[in-house]
Amino acid sequence: MCENCNRRDFLGATAMGGLLLATSQLKAEGETAGKPSAPFPSKVRICVIFAGTPTPGDRSWGVCEEEIAAMTKRLEQAEKNLGNVEFVIGRAAKPEQAAELMKQAGDDAPVLAINLCIRGLLNVSPPILESGRPLAVFSAPASGHDWMYPFRWRQEGKPVTMFTTSDLNELEHAARLLRVIPLMRHSRIAVFQPLRGTPPACSPEEVKKRLGAELVEVPQTRFDELLAAVDQKKAEADAKRWLDEAKQTIEPNTEDLFKAAQVSLALDRLMEEEQVQGLAVGTCMGWLKRGFPCLGFTRLRDRGIPASCEGDMDSLWTMMLFQHAFGIAGFQGNATFDTSKNALWTAHCVGPLKMEGPDGPASPYLLRSHSEIGGGVVPEIQYRIGQKITRSKLVNLDKLLISTGTIREVPDKSVRACRTQIVTEIGNAELMVRNWGGGVLEGDMMTLLHRVVFYGDRLDSARHLAELMQMEIVMEG
Repeated sequence: MCENCNRRDFLGATAMGGLLLATSQLKAEGETAGKPSAPFPSKVRICVIFAGTPTPGDRSWGVCEEEIAAMTKRLEQAEKNLGNVEFVIGRAAKPEQAAELMKQAGDDAPVLAINLCIRGLLNVSPPILESGRPLAVFSAPASGHDWMYPFRWRQEGKPVTMFTTSDLNELEHAARLLRVIPLMRHSRIAVFQPLRGTPPACSPEEVKKRLGAELVEVPQTRFDELLAAVDQKKAEADAKRWLDEAKQTIEPNTEDLFKAAQVSLALDRLMEEEQVQGLAVGTCMGWLKRGFPCLGFTRLRDRGIPASCEGDMDSLWTMMLFQHAFGIAGFQGNATFDTSKNALWTAHCVGPLKMEGPDGPASPYLLRSHSEIGGGVVPEIQYRIGQKITRSKLVNLDKLLISTGTIREVPDKSVRACRTQIVTEIGNAELMVRNWGGGVLEGDMMTLLHRVVFYGDRLDSARHLAELMQMEIVMEG
């Protein structure tokens, strides 16, 4: 369902307190979008501290030089694999040495601490904890007894998580999650009013405080200018590409495709000129006569740019967290249940083709009219049957609703609800119906309804990320 593309609740949404707050704050900063003070970083730094002193390889509790060399080599590989991370690596046995390493890494760098011996982590932890930096601890078996403390620090309100394992691949896992925090701080999001969702998610001040990201309001006139300036030949080529790559075109005509391609290219230009890393559009309804934005949203998500329709800011922040962490796109959609099959449907008229990221495979699709409006053009995407998924939504900027499942059904051609549909087998549909929202989510129908689906079981990673970002995990099923 696309409520902003329908008459239902569109006008009523603008009366929401959170929306009015967001509107006034954004407009107080100026009616036009502004350029960032600094470009989005090609790499973010992570401070890696080997905590303590090495021990002999054949006795005591600790990590020997040979093991440190293996860890260092694995960190080098992680740096290459992740692409946008730079490690500042050093050893520290005293608090002042840890403080100096953090200074070298920079104020924005989170910390990955690797315990080497008994009291190694404890001895260097004071300046790390006092700094308030997100801290991931790697504690191998028999590396000491310091593993008992990080989750106690977590209970004291510190942004700490821990990996207690012999698997050196978890060093990369830790870095993958740590990088989310500085990446979010440098992120800029282009928004078209009205914004919708939980009030904190729509508030520029709260977003800046909690996530560090910046909201940039784009006036409708700006988009009008970009749309008018679209190169017609490029629009024709993009429309042809959609047509050529589709399994089938059912309702849309050539004009529908051309208009949608124009909107898509205008959105591309907007993202490039404003140097933004995400988009939320609450004005779909006003765009429809000139072209449906759904194909443009698909293109953006396929390029690694989260794009949320209906101005849904909670879904936008969810997509951005998972994009920064895992490099994957999300399918934002509506939920409905079939308890006889222990199943949850997710359906929407837009989604990414490349759920596994820009370098991943594209899902097959049909070109369809919008289900509720009955015109225009949207993709009906056929996602992978048998795929494990994670369904999530960050609400109020501090609680991550989450559940997992497996895609069991995808229609060959949808006949009701929104065009793109997945039917997922879940743990307990009856329980999830009763626990929808986890007792922490309130709001209008759209805010209650939307969730974002991602490929893969990300539950364990989400728990670590929530600890680093001082969020609460709320299980829905």
